[in-house]
Amino acid sequence: MPPTVEKIEITAVRPKVRPELIVAGARGTHDHSDFLLVRVTTSDGVTGLGEVSATLQWSGEDAGTAEYLIRTALAPALLDQPLVPVAELERRMDWTVAGAPFTKAGLSTALWDAYARTLNVPLAVALGGPLRTEVPVKCSLSGSGPRLHEVHQAAVEAGFRRFKLKIGFDPEDDSRRLAEARELVGAETFLGLDANGGYRPADAARAMELMRSSNPAFLEQPVAPGELAGMRALRGHGLSIVADESVFGTDDLVSVIRAEAADAVSLYIGKAGGPGRVVQMAQLANAFGLDVVLGSNGELGIGAAAQLHAACAAPGLSTRIPSDIIGAHYYERDVLASPLDSDGRTVRLGDAPGIGVEVRADVAAEFKSVR
Repeated sequence: MPPTVEKIEITAVRPKVRPELIVAGARGTHDHSDFLLVRVTTSDGVTGLGEVSATLQWSGEDAGTAEYLIRTALAPALLDQPLVPVAELERRMDWTVAGAPFTKAGLSTALWDAYARTLNVPLAVALGGPLRTEVPVKCSLSGSGPRLHEVHQAAVEAGFRRFKLKIGFDPEDDSRRLAEARELVGAETFLGLDANGGYRPADAARAMELMRSSNPAFLEQPVAPGELAGMRALRGHGLSIVADESVFGTDDLVSVIRAEAADAVSLYIGKAGGPGRVVQMAQLANAFGLDVVLGSNGELGIGAAAQLHAACAAPGLSTRIPSDIIGAHYYERDVLASPLDSDGRTVRLGDAPGIGVEVRADVAAEFKSVR
């Protein structure tokens, strides 16, 4: 008999953001996160870990909304159900609750982790890979003047050597900030841009023209998520356009492909609803010639481990634009017993089963069953 989902446990965590690394973009300032950790146990005694890494301001979900949905609806839909196939459990969650992809992603990650551990293989193998065992990464910068210098210095001290600058405000001011950032990081350093949908189409075109001399590597989400025609108009001018907020699930990806609105897509475990769906979306994007980047909304170590395995199994992962698998870099303390293998330039895949990480003992002791 295949194992069933016997127990689901959760615990809320609110890690302190390192003040020198607080990121401010067009969608607001990321100065705190209310995450929910998930632990699934099967009837065979195998456990799997997941993380609901969400913020109300960006995704409309956080630990509070996630706990409510898991306790009242999602856990009852999953408990006592066969673990295999995980995709069927994901469909049950979709039938039970509309939306809430980040909450579902936390459960999905825990289910996939338990499945891979049951097979005694890394999650990347269970997802069809690995196609690679190392993923290059970058770090976000924001602010100007002393603040920009402070963030950059902290990132460099942590080992980062590739960056993206948060823009999406006034084109002229953003152009000055980019020139400042370019001088700070150096002429040959990889430096991209992320507007978080902050520009109107005309302002985005103006910003691209003003910023050209600073040689940015890409422009992520220049306009609002639904402005696909505006994004299409910005392509072909020497700067790769990356869709982020425009692409949550597969339907969004299909719309971006049909509109020819991007050169690359930034996929998240949370936006997609789980690691398996990220790999499926990467397959679709790759089939239509789009590069794939694994994006971030400030995950802790569990979420970053899931990102790493999905990135290693994802077809078409960009070799030009580094991903955002930065783990607990922004926080004073992570939940993992041991960190991911990363030096700030590259994060490397291990050979442990599942997502390959465990939580600290004090964190593990805080899990409480939902039934």
